[in-house]
Amino acid sequence: MLRTDELTSILKNKHADLDRYFEDCAGEMLYTDIGEYLCALLEKHGLRKTDLIFASGRERSYCYQILNGTRRNPSRDTLLAIALGLRFSLEETQTMLRIAGLSPLYPRIKRDAVILQQLAAGKTLFECNEKLSECGEIVIG
Repeated sequence: MLRTDELTSILKNKHADLDRYFEDCAGEMLYTDIGEYLCALLEKHGLRKTDLIFASGRERSYCYQILNGTRRNPSRDTLLAIALGLRFSLEETQTMLRIAGLSPLYPRIKRDAVILQQLAAGKTLFECNEKLSECGEIVIG
């Protein structure tokens, strides 16, 4: 697996052939649809769509819209609630945020630092919200 900076270096070459790049790096490419990525994570973790609905605390129809691709712009907090509720890894969560076009968790922002630490420790959404509250930060709604 190539690092992101290595992929960037390949693309910076003014003679780079995009077709060849896509062919050679097919295994390096991310999903482009948040619903597809979430479905892949559910399968990887042996979870069902109903697990996602329950764990995220979101409306059933809203979650199904995300999963089937009809709602392409879930909020950052919705995705964080899903990640914590289903105990996705920090790497999976960061990837999910990037695919959704949202900023990944950034350790220099206090709220993000709390969430990063809670994800890395395998905490639940409830536990993370408790810690956010203790630190005077806005809970994941």
